[in-house]
Amino acid sequence: MATFALIHGGGGSAWDWHLLEPELRGRGHDVVAVDLPLGDEDAGLLDYADTVVEALGDRRDVVVVAHSWGGFVGPLVCARTRTELLVLVTAMIPAPGEPPSAWWGNTGFEQAELDTVELFLHDVPAELAAESIVRSREHADKAMVEPWPLEAWPAVPTRFLLCRDDRFFTPEFMRRVVRDRLGITPDEIDGSHAPMLARPKELADRLEDYLTGRS
Repeated sequence: MATFALIHGGGGSAWDWHLLEPELRGRGHDVVAVDLPLGDEDAGLLDYADTVVEALGDRRDVVVVAHSWGGFVGPLVCARTRTELLVLVTAMIPAPGEPPSAWWGNTGFEQAELDTVELFLHDVPAELAAESIVRSREHADKAMVEPWPLEAWPAVPTRFLLCRDDRFFTPEFMRRVVRDRLGITPDEIDGSHAPMLARPKELADRLEDYLTGRS
């Protein structure tokens, strides 16, 4: 049994994982998902990580799963816990000293001209997509502009899972960023930028495959 620490993306919340959690628990795993303090003007990146670490307590065999903007937080959690594996799900990959606000220009990101649903949630059931939008939260500035504090990537096995139908972080873009920043080949599944809402069972299957060595 593993403990999955689920870290949501920008503007998100622990609710984002509410379909994935029972899938993982049904496989015998523990799950910890928290709301990052996005709206706290005094909270920096290390405070975000501390929120997850405090929720984990003394749990071991931790698998950190970070989605989208949560890629800036996931490695910080790994540096503070007994983490067995880090899984980045269509996530941002920070470089030492890089503020999240600089990541877009540094990676050459270009956003498609689409509305929110078509950009992020096009394969999510309509009611879920609408609720996701209603639940979205604003980011305070501090954690967006301060430098990423690690001097190097944490010494933990890392897997990257990109979504082939992602219209926000497109496959072509992410394959390049993963190669340049992590030096690995990403794994791939079908679906949009929100696989935890669109394909929770498939995502849970993939996460468990990582644990068992089947993938």
